[in-house]
Amino acid sequence: MDYAAFLEGKLPKNLSHGKDVQQGDIHPLLFSFQRDITQWAIRKGRAAVFLDTGLGKTFIQLEWARLLGENTLIIAPLSVARQTVREAKKIDLDVRYVRGQDEMEPDHRLWITNYEMIEHFDFTTFGAVVLDESSILKAIGGKTRRRVTKLCHTIPYRLCCTATPAPNDHTEIGNHAQFLGICTQAEMLAMFFINANKEHTFVYGGKAYHKKGSNKGGQEWRLKHHAEGAFFRWLSSWAVALIKPSDLGYDDDGFILPELCLHTEFIQADYQPEDQLFFTHIKGIRHAASIRRQTAPARLDALRELVDASDEQWIVWVGLNEESDMVVDAFPDAIEVRGDHDPEYKAQTFEDFQDGKYRILVTKPRIGGFGMNFQNAHKMAFFGLNYSWEAFYQCIRREWRYMQTDPVDVYVVMSDVEASIYRDIMRKDAMAARLRERLIEQIRTYEEGELQMIEPERTPYQEQIIQEDGWTAMLGDSCERLKELDAESIDLSVYSPPFADLYTYTDSERDLGNSRNWDEFFLHYTYIIREVLRLTKPGRLTCVHTSDIPAMAQKDGYIGVRDFPGEVIRAYEREGWVFHGRAFVDKNPQAQAIRTHSQALLFIQLRKDSSASRPALIDQVLIFRKPGDNVVPVEPVANGELDNEVWINWAHGIWTGISETDTLQFYDARSSGDEKHICPLQLGTIERCVKLYSNPGETVLTPFGGIGSEGYIALGLGRKAVCVELKPSYFEVMVQNLREAAMGAATPDLFQMMGVEVPA
Repeated sequence: MDYAAFLEGKLPKNLSHGKDVQQGDIHPLLFSFQRDITQWAIRKGRAAVFLDTGLGKTFIQLEWARLLGENTLIIAPLSVARQTVREAKKIDLDVRYVRGQDEMEPDHRLWITNYEMIEHFDFTTFGAVVLDESSILKAIGGKTRRRVTKLCHTIPYRLCCTATPAPNDHTEIGNHAQFLGICTQAEMLAMFFINANKEHTFVYGGKAYHKKGSNKGGQEWRLKHHAEGAFFRWLSSWAVALIKPSDLGYDDDGFILPELCLHTEFIQADYQPEDQLFFTHIKGIRHAASIRRQTAPARLDALRELVDASDEQWIVWVGLNEESDMVVDAFPDAIEVRGDHDPEYKAQTFEDFQDGKYRILVTKPRIGGFGMNFQNAHKMAFFGLNYSWEAFYQCIRREWRYMQTDPVDVYVVMSDVEASIYRDIMRKDAMAARLRERLIEQIRTYEEGELQMIEPERTPYQEQIIQEDGWTAMLGDSCERLKELDAESIDLSVYSPPFADLYTYTDSERDLGNSRNWDEFFLHYTYIIREVLRLTKPGRLTCVHTSDIPAMAQKDGYIGVRDFPGEVIRAYEREGWVFHGRAFVDKNPQAQAIRTHSQALLFIQLRKDSSASRPALIDQVLIFRKPGDNVVPVEPVANGELDNEVWINWAHGIWTGISETDTLQFYDARSSGDEKHICPLQLGTIERCVKLYSNPGETVLTPFGGIGSEGYIALGLGRKAVCVELKPSYFEVMVQNLREAAMGAATPDLFQMMGVEVPA
């Protein structure tokens, strides 16, 4: 494959699967930003529309379905389905609510049902599907979520619509990507995220310890630093996110929200814990529910005073059935919607409240808090709170949404002993606001390009060459820069290729490590293997430093060890190299346990279940020979660099006595975005390769120069060096190290100047 085409294929992006429509085909009632998003989503065919509440997701999904012209099923929360039917009439569409396949008519194309009814449909009859309020995929049980994804995975056109997610909510974003067929959540995590739990863990004395504040249960993930640009570019290729129209350069006219007034009423409650002399703190969800029940009568008095102070419409959000009963009994003009009510009753009651037939609506957040339009009211009260910030936010947005004309008053009525719950919600709210703003800021450039079909700019690629006495340093991509060297000009190459570990050191698609899987990694690696073969003199060698790689459940689907050296051997043999041998480099298992946090090396695992223990991962130097006859013998004994006793030691195939800390200083080369310390090869390992397989005055190549360790040793042993490195910060340190090595090699030894022979 042409190398440029290969690099293009490495870029994470989502291709278009849909159709092209013209702006004039879209209903004129839609605003300009809604028309652009609709046109983009139809072109994509499979997309997510992350628009904040009230920005018109319903119109967008309806026009998406109409213009695709497929038999379409919209799946929505029960409370939203009937509302969507009413909204569709505003743009001259007939959307029919059905509960199963048997209710569908052959000549109609637009249908809507609720999530609880999906088992009653034959999804092979649909060409398009819409998930409305798709964020509930995060909340509903894993079985139902997997069922929805499986039922829809063959449908050509899929659309998800929900409010803007937080950028670090990998669960919600991953569920959407998996439903749309972009990738699995595991693949997304492997590409762009890093397990942050390990950052809070250290190993000492064979035991694992968690730092204060770490997440001991579950998995905590964060974006890799170098992956941020690639992640948001990838996200914008299948999702559009918007908090307000001006986020993408549109006019905010008609979409400026009125004032939101948040009022808190903390009621002094005479609460006495059953198992304590006095109250100290809330000890979990059950304890919180118990407090709500005991403090409800005192809170009800405060609620009655608030609601009776005006004759306007109110929504009262409750969390317990007992609370709902108390509120309904206290207000004769209240209507209640409960989970066990008939679906038709729920839908009709919500519509009646929207039409002003009832003054007070009493319901739970999970019943009426998602997707409903209640701009007819501008007052609400939370009769207590739980720990869910999302439920709190969504409930407020039922009234405080675009097209609301009055300031919205939100009252929170809680007991004083529940104040910590309110503080936790406010902390989450501030965090969510910052994260949503950051999401929009990060994704804006890529979204604008997507909507206008403009290719986003990539990370600049830099090249430079520095040649001084005895060495050449080349900044750039080895796959291309090695082509500048003469064929059969290299006597030996020594290097450690990066492993397939995305966005660890750079965000460049030219980075060999930035490969999504081993197939892509070795396809990229092949370009270098071929060039090194072309450059190497017949009969001469290349030494490749490798190691087995731990297999991780999230990335590989299992926990174990992957045979990376074996794959490298097969890759070299495919390109014409001859496998010549290998040496194992002795490693300290305790040092490896501390460095890698591997549970398999801990004493505690040995005592708990030794079947999960394993030996330390040993470095391997794989040696390959280019076919042909070597015309210049390598003579380390004659050169005084090796004797029989040393050879006996090295010939065992297990190289001992190499210090793991014997490396060049690398801290100056590491950038703030690097996820791992640069891992320079031990100088003792390089020294053995250079002495064994090259003569003084010959040229040693490394296509993965890093900070120049191989060149540093080669120059120090009287060889010439050619080093290629992709990352500019590493290249700068590499040049410094090569200059230092060349200067040291050129400086005469004091004893030599005096004619004194020093024993080896």
